[in-house]
Amino acid sequence: MLKFDVLIIGSGLAGMTLALHLAESRKVGLITKRDLLEGSSTYAQGGIAAVLDTGDSVEAHIRDTLVAGAGLCNETTTRFIVENSKRAIDWLIALGVPFTKDETHKTGYHLTREGGHSHRRIIHAADATGAAVTSTLGQKIKAHPNITVLEEFLAIDLVTSKKLGLDGNRCFGVYALDKRNDEVLTIAAESTILASGGAGKVYLYTTNPDTATGDGIAMGWRAGCRVSNMEFIQFHPTCLYHPQTKSFLITEAVRGEGGILRLPDGTRFMPNHDKRAELAPRDVVARAIDFEMKKHGLDCVYLDISYKPASFIQEHFPNIYAHCLELGIDITQQPIPVVPAVHFTCGGLVTDLQGHTDVDGLYAVGEVACTGLHGANRLASNSLLECMVIGRAAANDILKQPKVELPAIPDWDDSKVTDPDEEVVISHNWDELRRAMWDYVGIVRTNKRLERALHRIELLKGEIDEYYSNFHVSNDLIELRNLVQTAELIVRSAMLRKESRGLHYSRDYPDMLPEAKESVLTP
Repeated sequence: MLKFDVLIIGSGLAGMTLALHLAESRKVGLITKRDLLEGSSTYAQGGIAAVLDTGDSVEAHIRDTLVAGAGLCNETTTRFIVENSKRAIDWLIALGVPFTKDETHKTGYHLTREGGHSHRRIIHAADATGAAVTSTLGQKIKAHPNITVLEEFLAIDLVTSKKLGLDGNRCFGVYALDKRNDEVLTIAAESTILASGGAGKVYLYTTNPDTATGDGIAMGWRAGCRVSNMEFIQFHPTCLYHPQTKSFLITEAVRGEGGILRLPDGTRFMPNHDKRAELAPRDVVARAIDFEMKKHGLDCVYLDISYKPASFIQEHFPNIYAHCLELGIDITQQPIPVVPAVHFTCGGLVTDLQGHTDVDGLYAVGEVACTGLHGANRLASNSLLECMVIGRAAANDILKQPKVELPAIPDWDDSKVTDPDEEVVISHNWDELRRAMWDYVGIVRTNKRLERALHRIELLKGEIDEYYSNFHVSNDLIELRNLVQTAELIVRSAMLRKESRGLHYSRDYPDMLPEAKESVLTP
Protein backbone atom coordinates (compact mmCIF):
# COMPACT_ATOMS: atom_id res chain seq x y z
CA MET A 1 0.00 0.00 0.00
CA LEU A 2 1.18 3.51 -0.85
CA LYS A 3 0.55 6.37 1.58
CA PHE A 4 0.56 10.13 1.04
CA ASP A 5 -0.62 13.17 2.98
CA VAL A 6 -2.53 14.25 -0.12
CA LEU A 7 -3.52 12.21 -3.16
CA ILE A 8 -4.43 14.02 -6.39
CA ILE A 9 -6.22 12.07 -9.11
CA GLY A 10 -5.54 13.80 -12.42
CA SER A 11 -2.63 15.82 -13.81
CA GLY A 12 -4.32 18.68 -15.65
CA LEU A 13 -4.03 22.30 -14.54
CA ALA A 14 -6.26 21.73 -11.50
CA GLY A 15 -4.15 18.82 -10.25
CA MET A 16 -0.87 20.58 -11.02
CA THR A 17 -1.99 23.75 -9.21
CA LEU A 18 -2.88 21.77 -6.10
CA ALA A 19 0.35 19.78 -6.15
CA LEU A 20 2.57 22.85 -6.36
CA HIS A 21 0.66 24.75 -3.66
CA LEU A 22 0.75 21.78 -1.26
CA ALA A 23 4.17 20.29 -1.80
CA GLU A 24 6.17 22.67 0.39
CA SER A 25 4.67 21.09 3.52
CA ARG A 26 2.91 17.89 2.42
CA LYS A 27 3.87 14.61 0.78
CA VAL A 28 1.83 14.64 -2.42
CA GLY A 29 0.97 11.71 -4.67
CA LEU A 30 -0.30 12.59 -8.15
CA ILE A 31 -1.71 9.78 -10.27
CA THR A 32 -2.44 10.15 -13.96
CA LYS A 33 -3.95 7.75 -16.48
CA ARG A 34 -1.22 8.20 -19.06
CA ASP A 35 1.78 10.52 -18.84
CA LEU A 36 1.89 13.70 -16.81
CA LEU A 37 1.07 16.03 -19.71
CA GLU A 38 -1.74 13.99 -21.32
CA GLY A 39 -5.13 15.60 -20.69
CA SER A 40 -7.59 18.30 -21.70
CA SER A 41 -5.57 21.13 -20.14
CA THR A 42 -2.63 20.41 -22.43
CA TYR A 43 -4.89 20.56 -25.50
CA ALA A 44 -6.45 23.92 -24.57
CA GLN A 45 -5.66 26.35 -27.38
CA GLY A 46 -7.31 29.70 -26.76
CA GLY A 47 -6.08 30.99 -23.42
CA ILE A 48 -7.13 32.08 -19.95
CA ALA A 49 -9.68 34.80 -19.24
CA ALA A 50 -8.53 37.35 -16.67
CA VAL A 51 -8.95 41.02 -15.85
CA LEU A 52 -5.49 42.37 -16.70
CA ASP A 53 -6.16 45.54 -18.71
CA THR A 54 -7.09 48.80 -16.96
CA GLY A 55 -9.75 49.32 -19.64
CA ASP A 56 -11.42 46.10 -18.48
CA SER A 57 -13.08 45.47 -15.10
CA VAL A 58 -14.03 42.71 -12.71
CA GLU A 59 -17.67 43.76 -13.08
CA ALA A 60 -17.53 43.42 -16.88
CA HIS A 61 -15.99 39.94 -16.69
CA ILE A 62 -18.61 38.88 -14.13
CA ARG A 63 -21.40 40.30 -16.30
CA ASP A 64 -20.15 38.47 -19.40
CA THR A 65 -19.96 35.20 -17.43
CA LEU A 66 -23.48 35.60 -16.07
CA VAL A 67 -24.90 36.40 -19.51
CA ALA A 68 -23.24 33.37 -21.10
CA GLY A 69 -24.41 31.17 -18.21
CA ALA A 70 -28.06 31.99 -19.01
CA GLY A 71 -29.06 32.96 -15.48
CA LEU A 72 -27.72 29.85 -13.78
CA CYS A 73 -24.25 31.00 -12.65
CA ASN A 74 -23.63 31.33 -8.93
CA GLU A 75 -22.79 35.02 -8.54
CA THR A 76 -20.74 34.53 -5.36
CA THR A 77 -18.61 31.87 -7.06
CA THR A 78 -18.24 33.95 -10.20
CA ARG A 79 -17.08 37.02 -8.27
CA PHE A 80 -14.60 34.99 -6.20
CA ILE A 81 -13.00 33.45 -9.28
CA VAL A 82 -12.90 36.62 -11.38
CA GLU A 83 -11.53 38.72 -8.49
CA ASN A 84 -8.67 36.24 -8.16
CA SER A 85 -7.97 36.04 -11.91
CA LYS A 86 -5.02 38.45 -11.99
CA ARG A 87 -3.38 36.73 -9.04
CA ALA A 88 -3.64 33.40 -10.86
CA ILE A 89 -2.04 34.78 -14.03
CA ASP A 90 0.72 36.50 -12.04
CA TRP A 91 1.49 33.09 -10.47
CA LEU A 92 1.85 31.48 -13.89
CA ILE A 93 4.05 34.30 -15.17
CA ALA A 94 6.26 34.00 -12.08
CA LEU A 95 6.65 30.27 -12.80
CA GLY A 96 7.84 31.12 -16.31
CA VAL A 97 4.85 30.39 -18.57
CA PRO A 98 5.76 31.95 -21.95
CA PHE A 99 2.63 33.95 -22.76
CA THR A 100 2.61 35.82 -26.08
CA LYS A 101 4.05 39.28 -25.56
CA ASP A 102 2.93 42.58 -27.06
CA GLU A 103 5.24 45.44 -26.09
CA THR A 104 2.76 47.99 -27.47
CA HIS A 105 0.17 46.93 -24.88
CA LYS A 106 0.41 48.35 -21.37
CA THR A 107 0.23 44.85 -19.85
CA GLY A 108 3.18 43.75 -21.98
CA TYR A 109 1.14 40.80 -23.28
CA HIS A 110 -1.14 40.21 -26.24
CA LEU A 111 -4.76 39.87 -25.14
CA THR A 112 -7.28 38.36 -27.52
CA ARG A 113 -11.07 38.31 -27.47
CA GLU A 114 -13.40 35.33 -27.68
CA GLY A 115 -17.13 34.73 -28.03
CA GLY A 116 -19.24 36.18 -25.21
CA HIS A 117 -16.50 38.54 -23.95
CA SER A 118 -17.01 42.31 -24.09
CA HIS A 119 -13.26 43.04 -23.83
CA ARG A 120 -9.94 41.65 -24.95
CA ARG A 121 -8.98 39.74 -21.81
CA ILE A 122 -7.68 36.34 -22.99
CA ILE A 123 -3.99 35.95 -22.23
CA HIS A 124 -2.47 33.18 -24.34
CA ALA A 125 0.66 31.50 -25.65
CA ALA A 126 0.01 31.70 -29.41
CA ASP A 127 -2.65 29.01 -30.08
CA ALA A 128 -1.20 26.39 -27.71
CA THR A 129 -1.77 27.94 -24.29
CA GLY A 130 -2.56 24.70 -22.47
CA ALA A 131 0.62 23.03 -23.66
CA ALA A 132 2.73 26.02 -22.62
CA VAL A 133 1.16 26.11 -19.14
CA THR A 134 1.23 22.37 -18.40
CA SER A 135 4.76 21.83 -19.73
CA THR A 136 6.05 24.69 -17.53
CA LEU A 137 4.26 23.43 -14.41
CA GLY A 138 5.10 19.83 -15.27
CA GLN A 139 8.83 20.60 -15.09
CA LYS A 140 8.37 22.10 -11.61
CA ILE A 141 6.37 19.06 -10.47
CA LYS A 142 8.88 16.52 -11.73
CA ALA A 143 11.71 18.36 -9.98
CA HIS A 144 9.93 18.67 -6.61
CA PRO A 145 11.12 16.19 -3.95
CA ASN A 146 7.73 16.11 -2.18
CA ILE A 147 5.69 15.19 -5.26
CA THR A 148 5.49 11.58 -6.45
CA VAL A 149 4.05 11.28 -9.96
CA LEU A 150 2.50 7.90 -10.73
CA GLU A 151 2.00 7.68 -14.50
CA GLU A 152 -0.09 4.95 -16.15
CA PHE A 153 -2.27 4.64 -13.03
CA LEU A 154 -6.05 4.49 -13.39
CA ALA A 155 -8.27 5.07 -10.34
CA ILE A 156 -10.94 2.37 -9.96
CA ASP A 157 -12.92 3.44 -6.90
CA LEU A 158 -12.59 5.59 -3.82
CA VAL A 159 -11.97 3.96 -0.45
CA THR A 160 -14.57 5.34 1.97
CA SER A 161 -15.54 4.66 5.57
CA LYS A 162 -18.88 3.30 4.34
CA LYS A 163 -17.10 0.66 2.27
CA LEU A 164 -14.90 -0.20 5.25
CA GLY A 165 -17.92 -0.54 7.56
CA LEU A 166 -16.96 2.50 9.65
CA ASP A 167 -19.11 5.36 10.91
CA GLY A 168 -19.59 8.50 8.81
CA ASN A 169 -18.61 8.91 5.19
CA ARG A 170 -14.99 9.89 4.77
CA CYS A 171 -12.59 9.20 1.93
CA PHE A 172 -9.26 7.52 2.75
CA GLY A 173 -7.80 7.12 -0.72
CA VAL A 174 -8.35 5.02 -3.78
CA TYR A 175 -7.88 1.63 -5.38
CA ALA A 176 -5.95 2.13 -8.62
CA LEU A 177 -4.83 -0.06 -11.50
CA ASP A 178 -1.12 0.12 -12.23
CA LYS A 179 -1.40 -0.41 -15.98
CA ARG A 180 2.31 -1.14 -16.39
CA ASN A 181 2.04 -4.50 -14.63
CA ASP A 182 -1.74 -5.00 -14.46
CA GLU A 183 -1.81 -4.82 -10.66
CA VAL A 184 -4.36 -3.11 -8.40
CA LEU A 185 -2.78 -1.07 -5.60
CA THR A 186 -4.24 0.63 -2.55
CA ILE A 187 -3.23 4.29 -2.26
CA ALA A 188 -4.13 5.82 1.12
CA ALA A 189 -4.28 9.53 1.90
CA GLU A 190 -5.67 11.92 4.50
CA SER A 191 -7.03 14.16 1.73
CA THR A 192 -8.02 13.03 -1.76
CA ILE A 193 -8.67 15.36 -4.67
CA LEU A 194 -10.55 14.45 -7.82
CA ALA A 195 -9.01 16.55 -10.61
CA SER A 196 -9.79 14.04 -13.34
CA GLY A 197 -11.48 16.26 -15.91
CA GLY A 198 -14.72 15.87 -17.83
CA ALA A 199 -16.62 13.27 -19.78
CA GLY A 200 -16.37 14.19 -23.48
CA LYS A 201 -15.72 10.59 -24.54
CA VAL A 202 -19.27 9.67 -23.57
CA TYR A 203 -20.14 11.15 -26.99
CA LEU A 204 -19.11 9.88 -30.41
CA TYR A 205 -17.51 13.17 -31.54
CA THR A 206 -15.53 15.27 -29.09
CA THR A 207 -12.55 17.60 -28.94
CA ASN A 208 -11.49 15.89 -25.70
CA PRO A 209 -8.58 13.46 -25.44
CA ASP A 210 -9.26 9.74 -24.91
CA THR A 211 -8.69 10.18 -21.17
CA ALA A 212 -11.92 12.21 -20.67
CA THR A 213 -14.16 9.33 -19.56
CA GLY A 214 -15.98 10.85 -16.57
CA ASP A 215 -13.97 8.83 -14.04
CA GLY A 216 -14.08 11.33 -11.18
CA ILE A 217 -17.77 12.12 -11.63
CA ALA A 218 -18.67 8.41 -11.58
CA MET A 219 -16.39 7.60 -8.62
CA GLY A 220 -17.69 10.57 -6.64
CA TRP A 221 -21.29 9.60 -7.35
CA ARG A 222 -20.67 6.00 -6.24
CA ALA A 223 -19.05 7.35 -3.04
CA GLY A 224 -22.13 9.42 -2.16
CA CYS A 225 -21.56 12.83 -3.78
CA ARG A 226 -24.36 14.83 -5.37
CA VAL A 227 -24.02 15.95 -8.97
CA SER A 228 -25.46 19.10 -10.48
CA ASN A 229 -26.27 20.49 -13.96
CA MET A 230 -24.99 17.45 -15.85
CA GLU A 231 -27.35 18.17 -18.75
CA PHE A 232 -25.23 21.15 -19.79
CA ILE A 233 -22.73 19.58 -22.17
CA GLN A 234 -20.93 22.24 -24.16
CA PHE A 235 -20.48 21.62 -27.86
CA HIS A 236 -17.58 23.63 -29.22
CA PRO A 237 -18.87 25.19 -32.45
CA THR A 238 -15.71 24.70 -34.50
CA CYS A 239 -14.02 21.32 -34.58
CA LEU A 240 -12.00 20.63 -37.76
CA TYR A 241 -13.97 18.44 -40.15
CA HIS A 242 -11.56 16.17 -42.03
CA PRO A 243 -11.40 12.36 -42.44
CA GLN A 244 -7.68 12.25 -41.66
CA THR A 245 -7.72 14.08 -38.34
CA LYS A 246 -9.19 13.23 -34.97
CA SER A 247 -11.11 15.87 -33.04
CA PHE A 248 -8.82 18.82 -33.75
CA LEU A 249 -10.17 22.00 -32.20
CA ILE A 250 -10.21 25.32 -34.04
CA THR A 251 -9.88 27.79 -31.17
CA GLU A 252 -12.52 30.36 -30.34
CA ALA A 253 -9.84 33.00 -30.88
CA VAL A 254 -10.08 32.52 -34.67
CA ARG A 255 -13.56 34.02 -34.46
CA GLY A 256 -12.32 36.51 -31.87
CA GLU A 257 -9.78 37.78 -34.38
CA GLY A 258 -12.34 38.14 -37.16
CA GLY A 259 -13.09 34.63 -38.48
CA ILE A 260 -16.43 34.43 -40.35
CA LEU A 261 -18.71 31.39 -40.51
CA ARG A 262 -19.99 30.65 -44.02
CA LEU A 263 -22.10 28.15 -45.92
CA PRO A 264 -20.42 26.25 -48.79
CA ASP A 265 -21.52 28.95 -51.25
CA GLY A 266 -19.79 31.63 -49.16
CA THR A 267 -22.93 33.04 -47.51
CA ARG A 268 -22.40 34.36 -43.97
CA PHE A 269 -25.16 33.10 -41.65
CA MET A 270 -24.44 34.02 -38.01
CA PRO A 271 -25.99 37.55 -38.20
CA ASN A 272 -29.31 35.81 -38.98
CA HIS A 273 -29.15 33.96 -35.67
CA ASP A 274 -27.75 36.48 -33.19
CA LYS A 275 -26.81 40.17 -33.23
CA ARG A 276 -23.39 39.25 -31.81
CA ALA A 277 -22.82 37.08 -34.91
CA GLU A 278 -19.63 34.99 -34.67
CA LEU A 279 -18.89 36.44 -31.22
CA ALA A 280 -22.05 35.04 -29.64
CA PRO A 281 -21.53 32.51 -26.82
CA ARG A 282 -20.75 28.92 -27.76
CA ASP A 283 -24.23 27.51 -27.19
CA VAL A 284 -25.73 30.03 -29.63
CA VAL A 285 -23.08 29.45 -32.32
CA ALA A 286 -23.20 25.65 -32.02
CA ARG A 287 -27.02 25.62 -32.36
CA ALA A 288 -26.84 27.95 -35.35
CA ILE A 289 -24.33 25.69 -37.13
CA ASP A 290 -26.43 22.62 -36.28
CA PHE A 291 -29.52 24.36 -37.68
CA GLU A 292 -27.79 25.35 -40.94
CA MET A 293 -26.29 21.88 -41.43
CA LYS A 294 -29.67 20.21 -40.99
CA LYS A 295 -31.52 22.81 -43.07
CA HIS A 296 -29.16 22.48 -46.04
CA GLY A 297 -28.14 18.83 -45.58
CA LEU A 298 -24.49 19.74 -45.01
CA ASP A 299 -21.63 17.70 -43.56
CA CYS A 300 -19.95 20.88 -42.29
CA VAL A 301 -19.79 24.67 -42.53
CA TYR A 302 -16.72 26.85 -43.09
CA LEU A 303 -14.74 29.21 -40.86
CA ASP A 304 -13.00 31.82 -42.97
CA ILE A 305 -10.14 34.03 -41.79
CA SER A 306 -8.30 33.95 -45.14
CA TYR A 307 -9.04 37.64 -45.79
CA LYS A 308 -6.55 38.56 -43.04
CA PRO A 309 -2.85 38.95 -43.95
CA ALA A 310 -1.00 35.62 -44.13
CA SER A 311 1.61 36.89 -41.65
CA PHE A 312 -1.11 37.71 -39.10
CA ILE A 313 -2.61 34.20 -39.37
CA GLN A 314 0.76 32.46 -39.15
CA GLU A 315 1.78 34.53 -36.12
CA HIS A 316 -1.45 34.14 -34.15
CA PHE A 317 -2.40 30.59 -35.12
CA PRO A 318 0.82 28.76 -35.97
CA ASN A 319 -0.31 25.31 -34.81
CA ILE A 320 -3.69 25.49 -36.55
CA TYR A 321 -2.00 26.77 -39.71
CA ALA A 322 0.58 23.97 -39.68
CA HIS A 323 -1.93 21.21 -38.90
CA CYS A 324 -4.38 22.30 -41.59
CA LEU A 325 -1.55 22.67 -44.11
CA GLU A 326 -0.55 19.04 -43.48
CA LEU A 327 -4.10 18.12 -44.53
CA GLY A 328 -3.93 20.24 -47.67
CA ILE A 329 -5.85 23.23 -46.28
CA ASP A 330 -4.03 26.56 -46.49
CA ILE A 331 -6.04 28.73 -44.10
CA THR A 332 -4.38 31.88 -45.47
CA GLN A 333 -6.06 31.09 -48.81
CA GLN A 334 -9.18 29.04 -48.04
CA PRO A 335 -11.77 28.54 -45.28
CA ILE A 336 -11.60 25.77 -42.67
CA PRO A 337 -14.30 23.03 -42.71
CA VAL A 338 -15.80 22.83 -39.19
CA VAL A 339 -18.54 21.05 -37.22
CA PRO A 340 -19.66 21.25 -33.57
CA ALA A 341 -18.25 18.60 -31.22
CA VAL A 342 -18.58 17.91 -27.50
CA HIS A 343 -16.05 20.05 -25.65
CA PHE A 344 -16.80 20.64 -21.97
CA THR A 345 -18.83 19.21 -19.08
CA CYS A 346 -20.36 22.25 -17.33
CA GLY A 347 -21.91 20.20 -14.52
CA GLY A 348 -20.24 17.78 -12.14
CA LEU A 349 -19.80 16.96 -8.47
CA VAL A 350 -21.33 19.63 -6.22
CA THR A 351 -18.58 21.60 -4.46
CA ASP A 352 -18.09 24.85 -2.58
CA LEU A 353 -15.39 27.47 -3.16
CA GLN A 354 -12.78 25.32 -1.39
CA GLY A 355 -13.55 22.26 -3.50
CA HIS A 356 -15.31 20.32 -0.70
CA THR A 357 -17.66 17.56 -1.85
CA ASP A 358 -20.35 15.78 0.20
CA VAL A 359 -17.76 13.23 1.37
CA ASP A 360 -15.34 14.28 4.12
CA GLY A 361 -11.72 14.40 3.04
CA LEU A 362 -12.70 14.36 -0.65
CA TYR A 363 -12.27 17.43 -2.85
CA ALA A 364 -13.10 18.01 -6.52
CA VAL A 365 -11.48 20.71 -8.65
CA GLY A 366 -11.69 21.59 -12.33
CA GLU A 367 -14.02 20.13 -14.93
CA VAL A 368 -15.03 17.23 -12.67
CA ALA A 369 -16.65 19.72 -10.28
CA CYS A 370 -19.66 22.01 -10.41
CA THR A 371 -18.88 25.21 -8.51
CA GLY A 372 -21.63 27.22 -10.19
CA LEU A 373 -19.23 29.31 -12.29
CA HIS A 374 -20.32 28.02 -15.68
CA GLY A 375 -24.09 27.92 -15.19
CA ALA A 376 -25.93 26.69 -18.27
CA ASN A 377 -23.05 27.52 -20.64
CA ARG A 378 -19.36 28.09 -19.94
CA LEU A 379 -17.91 31.39 -21.09
CA ALA A 380 -14.83 30.81 -23.26
CA SER A 381 -11.48 30.56 -21.41
CA ASN A 382 -13.00 30.57 -17.92
CA SER A 383 -12.19 26.89 -17.35
CA LEU A 384 -8.42 27.08 -16.84
CA LEU A 385 -9.00 30.09 -14.60
CA GLU A 386 -11.37 28.07 -12.41
CA CYS A 387 -8.78 25.27 -12.13
CA MET A 388 -6.21 27.65 -10.68
CA VAL A 389 -8.40 29.75 -8.38
CA ILE A 390 -10.33 26.85 -6.82
CA GLY A 391 -7.16 24.72 -6.82
CA ARG A 392 -5.35 27.31 -4.73
CA ALA A 393 -8.36 27.70 -2.39
CA ALA A 394 -8.63 23.92 -1.93
CA ALA A 395 -4.90 23.69 -1.20
CA ASN A 396 -5.18 26.40 1.46
CA ASP A 397 -8.11 24.55 3.03
CA ILE A 398 -6.22 21.23 3.06
CA LEU A 399 -3.25 22.87 4.79
CA LYS A 400 -5.56 23.90 7.66
CA GLN A 401 -7.00 20.42 8.24
CA PRO A 402 -6.08 18.49 11.39
CA LYS A 403 -4.16 15.20 11.16
CA VAL A 404 -6.32 12.19 10.27
CA GLU A 405 -5.55 8.68 11.45
CA LEU A 406 -5.86 6.33 8.49
CA PRO A 407 -7.66 3.03 9.16
CA ALA A 408 -6.50 -0.38 7.99
CA ILE A 409 -7.52 -0.75 4.35
CA PRO A 410 -7.87 -4.25 2.89
CA ASP A 411 -6.10 -5.11 -0.34
CA TRP A 412 -8.10 -5.27 -3.57
CA ASP A 413 -9.80 -8.68 -3.67
CA ASP A 414 -10.00 -10.30 -7.09
CA SER A 415 -9.94 -13.90 -5.86
CA LYS A 416 -13.49 -14.57 -7.07
CA VAL A 417 -13.12 -13.27 -10.63
CA THR A 418 -11.54 -14.69 -13.78
CA ASP A 419 -9.97 -13.41 -16.97
CA PRO A 420 -12.59 -12.16 -19.45
CA ASP A 421 -13.75 -14.63 -22.07
CA GLU A 422 -15.01 -12.14 -24.69
CA GLU A 423 -13.58 -8.64 -24.64
CA VAL A 424 -15.66 -7.78 -27.72
CA VAL A 425 -18.45 -7.02 -25.23
CA ILE A 426 -16.48 -3.99 -24.02
CA SER A 427 -15.75 -2.56 -27.47
CA HIS A 428 -19.32 -3.15 -28.66
CA ASN A 429 -20.90 -1.50 -25.59
CA TRP A 430 -18.41 1.39 -25.77
CA ASP A 431 -19.46 2.09 -29.36
CA GLU A 432 -23.19 1.64 -28.72
CA LEU A 433 -23.18 3.97 -25.71
CA ARG A 434 -21.36 6.81 -27.50
CA ARG A 435 -23.59 6.56 -30.59
CA ALA A 436 -26.76 6.59 -28.48
CA MET A 437 -25.60 9.71 -26.63
CA TRP A 438 -24.71 11.46 -29.89
CA ASP A 439 -28.00 10.59 -31.57
CA TYR A 440 -30.37 11.17 -28.65
CA VAL A 441 -28.69 13.58 -26.21
CA GLY A 442 -27.11 16.07 -28.61
CA ILE A 443 -27.41 19.79 -29.31
CA VAL A 444 -31.21 19.54 -29.78
CA ARG A 445 -33.20 17.17 -27.52
CA THR A 446 -36.73 15.81 -27.15
CA ASN A 447 -38.47 13.81 -24.44
CA LYS A 448 -38.66 10.80 -26.75
CA ARG A 449 -34.95 10.93 -27.56
CA LEU A 450 -34.02 11.14 -23.87
CA GLU A 451 -36.31 8.19 -23.03
CA ARG A 452 -34.70 6.11 -25.77
CA ALA A 453 -31.24 7.02 -24.52
CA LEU A 454 -32.05 6.13 -20.92
CA HIS A 455 -33.54 2.76 -21.96
CA ARG A 456 -30.37 1.83 -23.86
CA ILE A 457 -28.13 3.08 -21.05
CA GLU A 458 -29.95 0.96 -18.47
CA LEU A 459 -29.51 -2.16 -20.62
CA LEU A 460 -25.83 -1.41 -21.15
CA LYS A 461 -25.32 -0.62 -17.46
CA GLY A 462 -26.70 -4.03 -16.52
CA GLU A 463 -24.38 -5.80 -18.93
CA ILE A 464 -21.33 -3.80 -17.82
CA ASP A 465 -22.04 -4.28 -14.10
CA GLU A 466 -22.32 -8.04 -14.62
CA TYR A 467 -19.06 -8.08 -16.58
CA TYR A 468 -17.33 -5.99 -13.89
CA SER A 469 -18.49 -8.42 -11.16
CA ASN A 470 -17.17 -11.53 -12.89
CA PHE A 471 -13.89 -10.57 -14.56
CA HIS A 472 -10.56 -8.94 -13.76
CA VAL A 473 -10.57 -5.18 -14.27
CA SER A 474 -8.87 -3.62 -17.27
CA ASN A 475 -8.36 -0.05 -18.46
CA ASP A 476 -11.17 -0.29 -21.02
CA LEU A 477 -13.60 -1.92 -18.57
CA ILE A 478 -13.00 0.70 -15.85
CA GLU A 479 -13.46 3.57 -18.31
CA LEU A 480 -16.58 2.01 -19.84
CA ARG A 481 -18.12 1.52 -16.38
CA ASN A 482 -17.51 5.21 -15.62
CA LEU A 483 -18.78 6.35 -19.02
CA VAL A 484 -22.09 4.52 -18.72
CA GLN A 485 -22.61 5.89 -15.18
CA THR A 486 -21.85 9.43 -16.34
CA ALA A 487 -24.14 9.03 -19.37
CA GLU A 488 -26.99 8.04 -17.07
CA LEU A 489 -26.42 11.15 -14.94
CA ILE A 490 -26.44 13.38 -18.04
CA VAL A 491 -29.73 11.92 -19.30
CA ARG A 492 -31.43 11.92 -15.91
CA SER A 493 -30.44 15.57 -15.40
CA ALA A 494 -31.74 16.48 -18.87
CA MET A 495 -35.06 14.80 -18.10
CA LEU A 496 -35.44 16.96 -14.99
CA ARG A 497 -35.20 20.23 -16.92
CA LYS A 498 -38.58 21.22 -18.37
CA GLU A 499 -37.29 24.24 -20.28
CA SER A 500 -34.62 25.30 -22.75
CA ARG A 501 -31.69 27.12 -21.17
CA GLY A 502 -28.11 27.59 -22.30
CA LEU A 503 -26.68 24.36 -23.64
CA HIS A 504 -29.86 22.38 -23.01
CA TYR A 505 -32.34 22.91 -25.83
CA SER A 506 -35.55 20.85 -25.86
CA ARG A 507 -38.09 20.92 -28.68
CA ASP A 508 -40.76 19.89 -26.14
CA TYR A 509 -39.92 22.84 -23.86
CA PRO A 510 -38.54 25.56 -26.18
CA ASP A 511 -39.06 28.44 -23.73
CA MET A 512 -36.92 29.44 -20.76
CA LEU A 513 -38.65 29.46 -17.37
CA PRO A 514 -38.62 32.75 -15.42
CA GLU A 515 -36.66 31.23 -12.53
CA ALA A 516 -33.32 29.50 -13.04
CA LYS A 517 -32.92 26.37 -10.91
CA GLU A 518 -30.09 23.90 -10.47
CA SER A 519 -30.75 20.31 -11.46
CA VAL A 520 -29.31 18.24 -8.61
CA LEU A 521 -29.18 14.44 -8.39
CA THR A 522 -28.58 12.69 -5.07
CA PRO A 523 -27.22 9.11 -4.84
